[in-house]
Amino acid sequence: MTAGPLAAFLRARRAAADPQEHGLPVGQRRTPGLRREEVAMLAGVSTNYYIRLEQGRDRRPSAQVVEALAVALGLNPDAADHLRTLAAPTPRRPRPGKGEYADASLIQLMDGWHTNPALIFDRYLNQLAANPLGEALFSWAGEQDNLVKAVFLLPAARAFYLDWPMIAESCVAALRAGTGHDLDDPALVALVGELSLKSADFARLWARHDVRNKVSEIKRFDHPVVGELELSYQSLTVNSSPGQQLIVYQADPGSPAATALALLGSHHASTTTSATAEKEHL
Repeated sequence: MTAGPLAAFLRARRAAADPQEHGLPVGQRRTPGLRREEVAMLAGVSTNYYIRLEQGRDRRPSAQVVEALAVALGLNPDAADHLRTLAAPTPRRPRPGKGEYADASLIQLMDGWHTNPALIFDRYLNQLAANPLGEALFSWAGEQDNLVKAVFLLPAARAFYLDWPMIAESCVAALRAGTGHDLDDPALVALVGELSLKSADFARLWARHDVRNKVSEIKRFDHPVVGELELSYQSLTVNSSPGQQLIVYQADPGSPAATALALLGSHHASTTTSATAEKEHL
């Protein structure tokens, strides 16, 4: 940790790199990934200089070296951007205060989407808002409003996500992407500390330093009410609230998933109406 975030990132991504992608022999390697001298060779720098970077003795590589390292380590675009930030930190973004909330007009817009589950998350993947269908889709999480905690700490998550290992990896990578290089943020430190103590899977994935924003992909769920369904999603940034993301799910028209979502919406509406009536009666 004392070597700094750039050094930690380089070490982790070197260990995760695949020698075969660069045409290098796997052979008998004592540790996974690339050797330091191999990264140096691929990046066109001296081995001694690269070692200084990994040890934190040099924390300001040139832009040319950063780009060469991104290629040598096989970084995806999000991870490459993260490396650039670590190598030349920009002024720290204001940290969200306690009680961060979703914009009321955006919530009103979401509530009008009757066939699309929609949720808003902050940079720590706390759920700030959801439309009725979004609430119904993630009802398995109960009172847990942090997506990372739900994925790693709730047994129901492993039943809900049919591709849980992939979801777990993308969740941790998105947390890193959202929080950037501000690793001493007290809220992030507390979240990572709790999860690292309670989940060996989270600790292992966090140590990989994967960085990947949520964009769009297909997800497969097994919902406790309507069973299996396959949904695509889009992740949209909320320009009025930096760090927030709007996640919108959709099913192919006429598909079994669309029928399941319609059934889920009806079930959620009737359940909510019954619960409201019971409270009024009491």
